[in-house]
Amino acid sequence: MTMWILAILGVALTASSAAPVGELAVGDQLPPLKGEFLSGRTAVLPHVASSRVALLMLGFTYDSRFQVEAWAKRFRQDFGTKPGVTFFEIPMIGGMARMAKWFIDSGMRRGTPEADHENVITVYGGTDAWKQRVGLNDPKAAYLILIDQHGRVAWRTEGSLDEQRYKELSSEVSRLLSAN
Repeated sequence: MTMWILAILGVALTASSAAPVGELAVGDQLPPLKGEFLSGRTAVLPHVASSRVALLMLGFTYDSRFQVEAWAKRFRQDFGTKPGVTFFEIPMIGGMARMAKWFIDSGMRRGTPEADHENVITVYGGTDAWKQRVGLNDPKAAYLILIDQHGRVAWRTEGSLDEQRYKELSSEVSRLLSAN
């Protein structure tokens, strides 16, 4: 009996452990990233970008939201009304915090204008693989991935908003839009 329990636990642990994944590079197809909009609808990237250039801003801790919000504010200011462009703030929530999903989501809904609920995608689980994909160095940092109209990575960076990196992002968005 004890051997069966140990065998079952061993299989369960092996099945649940994530195989190492490579870091995303420019030109790579974005792997599916499934979450939920604050509106409650299911969201699967890159599909929900619907043939648009999309800036994905991932945060892996509560503190990372400050960097994510700074990038989002600037991007929204410059590209928020531009056709063919969208953006998503993506809180990546793992571990035991998943048990507080209802509480976390309702707090984010209260703190986010309703017009922006379709620009926030909460992701519960699978965070370890995405930490590898973005090359997580600093849990408090924002991790940005720009995808083209076909869901391929066009540009990446991490950290706080700075003018040089923002100019690179803006230039790449403009290049992608003019290529179509």
